[in-house]
Amino acid sequence: MKYLLLIYYDEKALERLGKAEEKRIEDQSVAYTAQLQAEGKVLGEHRLRPVSTATCVRTQGGQKLVIDGPFAETKEQLGGYTLIDVKDLAEAIEIAKNLESGTLGAVEIRPIQEFGQY
Repeated sequence: MKYLLLIYYDEKALERLGKAEEKRIEDQSVAYTAQLQAEGKVLGEHRLRPVSTATCVRTQGGQKLVIDGPFAETKEQLGGYTLIDVKDLAEAIEIAKNLESGTLGAVEIRPIQEFGQY
C-alpha cells in the first residue's frame, strides 16, 4: 500500500538549530532514505524550499487568483515528503517514527487513493 509521509516543522526553529545541526539531520535523513530505497520502499522524496517561496493559486468568485506566500499561517510548515510503498499502516508508522526530520515537528501519514479507486 502506498502512503505519503508529510513532514511538518517550524522553519524558524530549524534556523535556530544552526547549519551544523541542520546538516546532521539532513545527512541522517539521506542515509535512512537510501536504506529504504534499497529495500524498494521509497518511491520518491523531496525537501521543500521555505514557505516564503510558495505561490498559491486560488479560485474566488469564479476568478483564478495567484497569491505569493503560504496558503495558511501556521506554526509548522510542510517541509518535505516521502512517498512509500509498504505492506500496511503499521510499517508506514515505523518508517515515520524513524524519519530524522520528523523530530523537528510531526509526520502526517496519508494513504494514497489511486485514481479510479472509490
